[in-house]
Amino acid sequence: MANPMVQTAQCTCSFGMAPATLLVTSQMTVTMGGMPAATIMDGAAMSNIPTFGMCTNPANPAVAAATAAALGTPTPAPCLPVTVSWMPGCPTVMVCGKPLLNNTSKLMCSYGGVIQPMVTPAVTVSTP
Repeated sequence: MANPMVQTAQCTCSFGMAPATLLVTSQMTVTMGGMPAATIMDGAAMSNIPTFGMCTNPANPAVAAATAAALGTPTPAPCLPVTVSWMPGCPTVMVCGKPLLNNTSKLMCSYGGVIQPMVTPAVTVSTP
């Protein structure tokens, strides 16, 4: 069984250097453990998924530019995620008409990073 994602859940990116805190904005009606439940629509860059500190993916234009400026030495650049929505979520549990986000979901960054939950405060609740 998976655990639902809620406000303040910690996420990591495969190319990020620090965790980020999930911010729920898709709905404020349904809570789990006293915190708003996240849906698959809570994947917008910067409003739901803030920066992961520095990005190390050479496919990111900022990283490529920093690396070129350092004469080929791999150089991280500030992380500005480019995301859409989480997949797959929990299609059997709807929150305000949207699938619940659970801790097995993934969010792809357009620069190639895979964003996934690391810790969710709602570990006492299980979802299918």
